[in-house]
Amino acid sequence: MTPLSVLDLSPVPEGSDTGQALRNSIDLARHAEALGFHRYWMAEHHNMPGIASAATAVALAHAAAATRSIRIGAGGIMLPNHAPLMVAEQFGTLAALHPGRIDLGLGRAPGSDQLAARAMRRTLANDVDAFPRDVVELLGYFEPAEPGQALQAVPGAGLAVDVWILGSSTYGAQLAAMLGLPYAFASHFAPDLMMEAAAVYRELFRPSARLARPHVMLGVNVFAAASDAEAQLLFSSLQQAFVNLRSGRPGKLPPPVEGYEARLDPQARAMLRNALSCSVVGGPETVRRGLAEFVARTGADELMVTAQIHDHAARLRSFEILAEVQVGARLVA
Repeated sequence: MTPLSVLDLSPVPEGSDTGQALRNSIDLARHAEALGFHRYWMAEHHNMPGIASAATAVALAHAAAATRSIRIGAGGIMLPNHAPLMVAEQFGTLAALHPGRIDLGLGRAPGSDQLAARAMRRTLANDVDAFPRDVVELLGYFEPAEPGQALQAVPGAGLAVDVWILGSSTYGAQLAAMLGLPYAFASHFAPDLMMEAAAVYRELFRPSARLARPHVMLGVNVFAAASDAEAQLLFSSLQQAFVNLRSGRPGKLPPPVEGYEARLDPQARAMLRNALSCSVVGGPETVRRGLAEFVARTGADELMVTAQIHDHAARLRSFEILAEVQVGARLVA
């Protein structure tokens, strides 16, 4: 059985604001829990008017408090933006309040544009060894404190926080394998190296105290509705947002537009079809078949499903349809 989890980018639709987007996220977390999804994750992005989860640990605290059993985590925290000790304290606090439920996915991208990256870090100096060192330092803060240890994460030391490595290339795959950590690949927007990275991770994986065997989670966009045509219409919001972002015009999540893709020039259509190739869009049977084919092709151990849908009720319904056709069923062709 392939577990299904939820990645919520806390979309801010046109005509709405960040407060409502975050309230919608809490509603979605409760909804995902009731439907039987395994995890609920939020992501760190900055200087993006269409994404409300920049203060990821703060938003996750609200999601964890509003739920009871679903795992809550970051997909992810962009570690170059933060001191490892502070991340350990933040997620240690979450783990102290919600034992056995907290995940921490770590990425090495800034999750922002260059202007925001500079504002957060003050320098863009790139040390290729910094990310692995920071990950190892962070893992150390979750170990039980030794007698006389001068520096501790409080809360954090000795608490159970499941740490993941995120990536969209073979770099993260190699690091996750070397450290014996689970690996999540951002195939929902950067699919090009998905198969290669998964193969590298599985081949190089070293068992650790945290994980005995490799575990690959793949991102996939799922837009489910009553019919294929309705789902395709909902999908046009993400298509517009992606074109806007790639054109240097990030904004709030646009409302759906009939026939949007057909209006684009060939270059833009090709870009969308490549970047969003790990997407399943359609009615219940199309979604069931599409996800089964995706799992059979990739061998994913878990799927992280995201849906940037303009209308909150339609987004909730999309996850309901997904649960109806997949949760508790085998995702194999």
